[in-house]
Amino acid sequence: MELRFVSEKIINGLSIRTDNATEMDQNKGSIGALWQTFDETVPVDYKNGERVYGVYTDYESDHTGKFTVFAGFDGASFPTSSNLKPITIPEANYLVFKHKGEMPQIAIDAWTEVWNYFSQDKVEHQRLYSTDFEFYPNGSEIEVHIAVK
Repeated sequence: MELRFVSEKIINGLSIRTDNATEMDQNKGSIGALWQTFDETVPVDYKNGERVYGVYTDYESDHTGKFTVFAGFDGASFPTSSNLKPITIPEANYLVFKHKGEMPQIAIDAWTEVWNYFSQDKVEHQRLYSTDFEFYPNGSEIEVHIAVK
């Protein structure tokens, strides 16, 4: 993991409101369906540099409360019928957790590392629960950015 300063970025995406307890139940979780809808409706032009992001924001409290999830991308062209909404990833310091491999396992592994790190008694960085995001440089890599003080 590394500490990285990230400049403000605007992406467009689809969103849902959920919580971790709901997402742990395979019959109730909705993040998977959100990503499926995004993948089916948004043509991402990877060859010309467009990239995909998962944004976590509007935290009710900490990891136990509700939050909003965006499945989005940084492209400028998308179908008007897709109902994408803009969201701003704010300029901030982020602790970055990187993983490579097969989806969805790399996302599971990255978030497990995040949860394990922040559940320790003494950590160097304090999580803000403001806006966090996943960045997908390609189909086999993930960078989970966690906003920290």
